[in-house]
Amino acid sequence: MTETPEQRRSRATGWCRRMAGFAVVLLAVVWVGHHYGLVESQGYLWVLALVPVFAALALVFGAFGFSRIWTYGDLGGRDLTAGLLMALLVLAPYGVAASLMILDPPLRDVSTDLDTPPALPTATSRTARMNDLIPQSPGEQRLQVENYPLVTGRRYQSSMDETIAAVEAVLAKQGWQLAASPDPQDIAAGEVTIGALARSFVLDLPVDVAVRITADEDSTLVDMRSASRYGRHDLGDNARRIAAFLAALDAEVAGQAGAAAQ
Repeated sequence: MTETPEQRRSRATGWCRRMAGFAVVLLAVVWVGHHYGLVESQGYLWVLALVPVFAALALVFGAFGFSRIWTYGDLGGRDLTAGLLMALLVLAPYGVAASLMILDPPLRDVSTDLDTPPALPTATSRTARMNDLIPQSPGEQRLQVENYPLVTGRRYQSSMDETIAAVEAVLAKQGWQLAASPDPQDIAAGEVTIGALARSFVLDLPVDVAVRITADEDSTLVDMRSASRYGRHDLGDNARRIAAFLAALDAEVAGQAGAAAQ
């Protein structure tokens, strides 16, 4: 039995499903490959730029297929629904990223100390393809102060050893890749910088992090820096990382003080 013209299956809806499915698989494979070190970051970024192209093509085929179904009664409603849902699923994080680019200032290196930011011990592994480590311009400093007022250093009424222990405890909970342990000579000199390699939220890109602990009479001052290795816009990731870490450090230091008082 042959199909009547009204029962023809829309080719566009089939291509909608195929394009969207390919975008989903491509995104999942490249993310997992990058997460486990099988795909380098530069190639990963190129693939991330291609994925929304396939998702957008799926939407174009979907729109054409919908018009055929609506006008001529072609078959393909299931393909159309599946394709549109997968395409929108893939494009959702790109939409969130676009909104963050609009809402958050274009920064990629954030520090609690704008005048003398902590050095980044892990920066020695950076390559020429990564962001340059240059001081923030006056305009960037103003943007940080206006948009991230909570990104400020901390002063604790604790000894150097106690503060270092608290910082290391919070770092261990973050699961970041730590640099070398603090040098005893630096501890004796009254200033220690602990470096780590973190990962950005969702995109899983490497980020250099440094926590500087400075002895100041009967207290210690903690400053922190977070610098993205890729991208001109960190989507607010660095500031959120610093704010979250210092909030956790506040709780850790308070817990230590409470335990010592018992």
